Amino acid sequence: MKVSIAQLHSTDDIESNLATIEEMTAAAAADGADLVVFPEFAMYDLPQPDHRFVEVAQPLDGPFTGALRKLAARHGVVIVAGMLETAEGEDRAYNTLYAAGSDGAYLAHYRKVHLYDAFSARESDLIRASDAIGPVLFEVAGTVVGLSTCYDIRFPESSRELAAAGADLIVLAASWVPGPRKEDHLRVLSRARAIENTVYFLTACQAPPVSTGGSVLVDPMGIIVGELGERPEVRTFEVDKERIAGVRRVNPSLTDRRFEVRRLQPAEEVR
Repeated sequence: MKVSIAQLHSTDDIESNLATIEEMTAAAAADGADLVVFPEFAMYDLPQPDHRFVEVAQPLDGPFTGALRKLAARHGVVIVAGMLETAEGEDRAYNTLYAAGSDGAYLAHYRKVHLYDAFSARESDLIRASDAIGPVLFEVAGTVVGLSTCYDIRFPESSRELAAAGADLIVLAASWVPGPRKEDHLRVLSRARAIENTVYFLTACQAPPVSTGGSVLVDPMGIIVGELGERPEVRTFEVDKERIAGVRRVNPSLTDRRFEVRRLQPAEEVR
């Protein structure tokens, strides 16, 4: 399966962001990608989040996701992109990943579970945490893809839950806030989540100045397959299920563990 990382620099202009998403999707399709992954807040982002995050939020079946579905169908690829989703009856929004199928249909969505109330930030002032308990996965070209968002990477159980549910590739969409050692944290944590779960781990990050850049794809042995720099760009890589099987033969840590991930009933939103 071929996957493209689309590292973009989203702004407060949704239409401009969609135009860039279209250009990057076309480039990914030209490279033969089956899946193209955009960052967290691909729809709309600001260097410093404020009340506008709530004001611009759209429903899950709104114009932004409609545009993603049309693009996915036009280019015959699966698109994953971050959006701000309306939270009914709330003065906050959901931080949501939306997956559009290559046939132009809704495929899946994931609402961020762990909110970034750290490093002096307060995401929970603007964003409502998901009530979902359980993994969000879908299949692309025979490869099972699991969804996660930004701060989730600092909670190993989030990735383990996806791996235990059968993910071959864990996708993390991020707008990783710059700061001391932050770029190093993202790289190290991406490698750690790949190694401990013997999966491919893909981090698609916003480009500077809103974020750190440094999007990366790591293989199940922790080897960096490809890493992007500090500018917007699209790069395409191979995800090889035989590589996963080979690594798990020599490193059967998922089957050797002496406890099981607690399997909880998923909330209605992830069914």
